[in-house]
Amino acid sequence: MQAGKVYPIHNLSVFKQQLLSWASQFNSCCFLDNHQYASPWQQQECLLAVGAKAMLQTQAGQALAQIDAFTQEHSGQWIFGHLGYGLTYELMRQQSQHPHPNGFADACLFVPEIVLQCNDNSVCIYVEDQDLANAIFQAIKSQSVGSDAPQSQMHIGRMSPVLSQESYLQTIAKLQQHILRGDCYEINFCQQFLVPYSEVDPVALYQSLCEVSPNPFSCYYKIDSNHLACASPERFLMKRGGKLYSQPIKGTASRHKYNADTDEILKRQLQQSEKDRSENVMVVDLVRNDLSQICNSGSVKVAELFGIYTYPQVHQMISTIEGELRPGTSFAQILQATFPMGSMTGAPKPSVVSLIDKYEQGQRGIFSGSVGYIQPNGDFDFNVVIRSIVYEQAAKLLHYHVGSGITHYSVPEKEYEECRWKSAAIEQVLSNLQAQ
Repeated sequence: MQAGKVYPIHNLSVFKQQLLSWASQFNSCCFLDNHQYASPWQQQECLLAVGAKAMLQTQAGQALAQIDAFTQEHSGQWIFGHLGYGLTYELMRQQSQHPHPNGFADACLFVPEIVLQCNDNSVCIYVEDQDLANAIFQAIKSQSVGSDAPQSQMHIGRMSPVLSQESYLQTIAKLQQHILRGDCYEINFCQQFLVPYSEVDPVALYQSLCEVSPNPFSCYYKIDSNHLACASPERFLMKRGGKLYSQPIKGTASRHKYNADTDEILKRQLQQSEKDRSENVMVVDLVRNDLSQICNSGSVKVAELFGIYTYPQVHQMISTIEGELRPGTSFAQILQATFPMGSMTGAPKPSVVSLIDKYEQGQRGIFSGSVGYIQPNGDFDFNVVIRSIVYEQAAKLLHYHVGSGITHYSVPEKEYEECRWKSAAIEQVLSNLQAQ
């Protein structure tokens, strides 16, 4: 792909909406949005990739070797895609007791036909035929948004939890028995909610989610008839130059959006919470161990411990771990050492992955996996797929997961309450769409 062509934009928010509207015509689409969060680790404000010159879709088994071959073959090009949680079984050398879920493959990577890179006042369009760049820009600018956009008829089915509240509480008690026996230290347990018989506009679904809960690792992702609307606040892994950065989240507190003093108290309580600090330290140690397998000796360090970040729905405790990547380490080798992310499993990984499969009601699919991109220079950035809705358009099925980290000190009822905080934005979106 040649050097990009730059065009001025006058309203970034409106242009992002036009990008999404235009992108929805393609079978493969990856839209990544930082929502203008300021951070020393920020890579891009907004990226869009559409079309596929080459694509890999694969299931766990021999996926890592295929990912390695694909990324090596297309080195020097933009690559976008996802890594589903199903890759975990291959990397941990385990078998799932559950049938493979429908929808997204365990992994998908594609070399896009067109890439658009936005900042506050310009967009750069990368396309092989530069004569097409003008036509692409004009086509995007012609998209109607807001009240001028055509409205789709939508129907949202009735939400059904796969696990009842009583069953959830009983499961947490069983997991705590495993912790007491020393089978694990901490485990991330998730529950799934199904919304069958749903017909929605996937782009409108994503935009509604971001209106309620804009987060720095948001994405709208589409492969054929499968769609992901993601409002994630969490980074899995970033490579910038010769360094790797991971920013796991462990520690969540609800917001009080109508009383600033109360909201500040909740934030301070999270900062001082021994339980949340304990969970956070566990995942920091796990990530340090992961990175030490592929980074230069002595280079792995904690750049920030117990950072408190505020988002529209919750306060989060986030730590940042960095290390100098060992020269010659491939993307597949990095995944071998770091995936799945510790914040979505617990510790130690092999034990908790087995327990997750035993006690959760099915495989997670793309949830708690990752969506992101690799740049032509080899730098990359991948999120953690949480706070997300999956729409399987062919099956007319919406579904989403929420979870929390379980420790010996966890109170099952409070863990259930935390899950409700995390799903609040999703439930609000579905309720708003149902009312339209």
